[in-house]
Amino acid sequence: MTASYIEWVQARQGYPCEPDIVASRLNAIMERAFEVTWERAGQLGLSLRRGAVVLGIERVAQATRLRGLFP
Repeated sequence: MTASYIEWVQARQGYPCEPDIVASRLNAIMERAFEVTWERAGQLGLSLRRGAVVLGIERVAQATRLRGLFP
């Protein structure tokens, strides 16, 4: 999904899909996601899977607080 999004953004901006650029951006995004998940799971003493679920719930809750329930 993430690689498809990167390719879509490149297409919308009128840039050709460069495999090296997609790979490097995907790598950076995935590394950051892992680091954030690892840190949050460690803070709460949870598995990585449960830490990822907590992060997802926290992000949805934050968006709901900022935008309201029905933006």
